[in-house]
Amino acid sequence: MIEKAEIMDEQAMQRAITRISHEIIEKNKGIEEVVLIGIQRRGVPLAKRIAQKIKEVEGIEVPAGILDITLYRDDLSTLAEHPVINGTEIDFSVTGKKIILVDDVLYTGRTVRAAIDAIMDLGRPTMIQLAILIDRGHRELPIRAEYVGKNVPTSKNEVIHVKVKEIDEINNVTISSYDN
Repeated sequence: MIEKAEIMDEQAMQRAITRISHEIIEKNKGIEEVVLIGIQRRGVPLAKRIAQKIKEVEGIEVPAGILDITLYRDDLSTLAEHPVINGTEIDFSVTGKKIILVDDVLYTGRTVRAAIDAIMDLGRPTMIQLAILIDRGHRELPIRAEYVGKNVPTSKNEVIHVKVKEIDEINNVTISSYDN
């Protein structure tokens, strides 16, 4: 794997989070009934950052939950003999809520499909919207994000790495490729 370039530094990531937060407020005409749910792993700190930014702007705390989609994946049997379960922590009802699913990278759409299945098992939201830091294309399912930090066209042999301080001790986004 060869690192090719840094796509976003810490400041660019923060600007994207700020913009996404404002877009969420605008599109939903405020934050009434809005909740954020971060997809394990890196979607979780991103959801918390969006919640914090919305609180700074609106003065109201938006509930933020954690969703583990491991058992909903359609490739579960190919992941590992004993997949790691990070846990779901949603201490609010999803029924009747406007859910903003948050993840780091949108690629094939399969993670988002699994997340929607997991949420529907918890209740019946009014709507589900998707906020993504990086959209790299190559969709296999008809899924699109309402809120995108940055569109990065990639080839299939490239990989996007989102790093967040809470997990990786650095905030940035890089692109790498497999050595061919």
